[in-house]
Amino acid sequence: MSHVKLVTLATANEKSKPALEQIKATFGKELNMFAAVANSPAALNSMWGSFGALGKGKLGAKLGEQIAVAIANRNSCEYCLAAHTVLGQGAGASATEMAAAQIGHSTDARTAAALTFALKVVENRAQVTAADIAALKNADFDDEAVVEILAHVALNLFTNYINVALNVEVDFPKVALRKVD
Repeated sequence: MSHVKLVTLATANEKSKPALEQIKATFGKELNMFAAVANSPAALNSMWGSFGALGKGKLGAKLGEQIAVAIANRNSCEYCLAAHTVLGQGAGASATEMAAAQIGHSTDARTAAALTFALKVVENRAQVTAADIAALKNADFDDEAVVEILAHVALNLFTNYINVALNVEVDFPKVALRKVD
């Protein structure tokens, strides 16, 4: 049970209702994560706006979702792991690709470089080196893409922390967390 009330379209105030309506239109249902975040219209609008902006970014939806499952698994966020696994498959990733991304792996060198970097940012609290950035650039990521990867990391930390700290109930098909070798 969530540690905060879940704000639905029926109970939302005028500041949260427009975003909740967009979310329902996008996903076809009200989602627990956004219902928890809707307690703060500012946080809801920030989160939803970030998803929208990054969804139109340079990295593409598939890589964004692969980054999301790697970070969710690292942070033991069952909600985000479940949600982004579904979204990743919707963006064209296979179940095998999403399972590999969950533990930071990919058979595609470019994707593997992005996942390695994103997880290093999380694990080292952004203390990365020039060599880490150079590895991304050697994998064909330009400055725009490097910054966008960091934005994905930040957004996913935000959603992971919301779901884990507030104990938000998963309303997507569950995916088991995996230990990383």
